[in-house]
Amino acid sequence: MSRSKLLQSALLLVLLAGLALLRYPWQPAHVEAKTERKPAAPFTLKDGKGKDVKLSDYKGKVVLLNFWATWCGPCKVEIPWFIEFENTYSSRGLAVLGVSMDEDGWKVVTPYVEKQKMNYPVLLGNEQVAGLYGGLDSLPTTLILDRTGKIASSHTGLVGKDTYEKEIQQLLAER
Repeated sequence: MSRSKLLQSALLLVLLAGLALLRYPWQPAHVEAKTERKPAAPFTLKDGKGKDVKLSDYKGKVVLLNFWATWCGPCKVEIPWFIEFENTYSSRGLAVLGVSMDEDGWKVVTPYVEKQKMNYPVLLGNEQVAGLYGGLDSLPTTLILDRTGKIASSHTGLVGKDTYEKEIQQLLAER
């Protein structure tokens, strides 16, 4: 391969890597000051067994609220992290809560949840809940709520595992 072809290939790789970072920026951990936090919009959604689950049921816990879908590539990357967080931090007061935005409903969500062995509650979202959270223009959208139900951090798109973990640890340490 000629030197100019090698240079073109290298430049193309750098360009593609840069575009990937623009599409999936690795955001540093950032938890809003307590005085700046806004309450999370209340909702009631059904779980896979048809039971009503209210966001307010989780007051007193730090909640990782993840809006996702089975077809979403970045969501597939994050779900194993959330399973791990549930295992590691639930005894300290973390609750992971998944809200699937799949239009095909439980017929696609249930097999996915079972295959991934998701160990946290998964609810089926709708347009009304999406509207409460600004329309959810992109998935995944993940909010981390403090123990009082206020939004301490918010992320759209793929975020690094360490970012979530730092925010969770900080909020679990708050009193």
